[in-house]
Amino acid sequence: MANLKEIRNRITSVNSTMQITSAMKMVSAAKLKKAQDAITAMRPYADKLNELLQNLSASLDENSGGQYSEQREVNKVLIVAITSNRGLCGAFNTNVLKQSVALAQDRYAGKKVDFVTIGKKAKDLLSKRHAVINDHSKVYDELTFDQVAAIAEELMDKFSSGAYDKIEIVYNHFKNAATQVVLTEQFLPIKPLEQDVQLSTDYIFEPSKEEIVEELIPKTLKTQLYKAVRDSFASEHGARMTAMHKATDNAKELRDQLKLTYNKARQAAITNEILEIVGGAEALNG
Repeated sequence: MANLKEIRNRITSVNSTMQITSAMKMVSAAKLKKAQDAITAMRPYADKLNELLQNLSASLDENSGGQYSEQREVNKVLIVAITSNRGLCGAFNTNVLKQSVALAQDRYAGKKVDFVTIGKKAKDLLSKRHAVINDHSKVYDELTFDQVAAIAEELMDKFSSGAYDKIEIVYNHFKNAATQVVLTEQFLPIKPLEQDVQLSTDYIFEPSKEEIVEELIPKTLKTQLYKAVRDSFASEHGARMTAMHKATDNAKELRDQLKLTYNKARQAAITNEILEIVGGAEALNG
């Protein structure tokens, strides 16, 4: 059994850890509220914009989407992996990285696959074994639509120039503070409408329908990427809050176990001292 001083030091260490994890939990909870409000407010706009684009393009021919809807034979793929800049958020980053690597090795086996990372964790781990052509970790320093739109324009240029035949996004979708779901979304080319989808096209167009669609496509793509980054950002804080809550609970449990061990050791030490005193007194009396 460890001596009393060692146990006291461990209790002090666990208490310090518990204070840190508890503080991190409260910070993440405060940040989560703002991030959750942002993505909750944005989703209806993004969904409606995508629905409007589908309505407008429903009656157009398959080439009306222009350069961003061109369906090519897939030989070169770009995967955008969205993670966080920091850890201590459970399996948040690991799940995205696992799905990104599985995507490259399974679905696109034999193809040329490169990565663009948003988040230092993705860059640090993927760059060890895969080709990371660009990293946009600094976007979290000031997460605005303009910052993400610049990344979307870069991806759109890479597709329209023929550098890549397909671009996929992998990120955590925010469901609630305790649940994040890893999603893979096709960014480019624009997915053609399913044959059984019935959409309303009762609009008056000014200017032409084609011009409106060509204007909406870049805006929709930028909004799609911004929504994914915002989703991931809210998921990060939810995952970190949950992880720190569990870490605090585990620290409390460990502290209680150490206190019990300390009390047992202290009682044993006191009992030994009493026995030594009694034995010495009997020896003197004898």
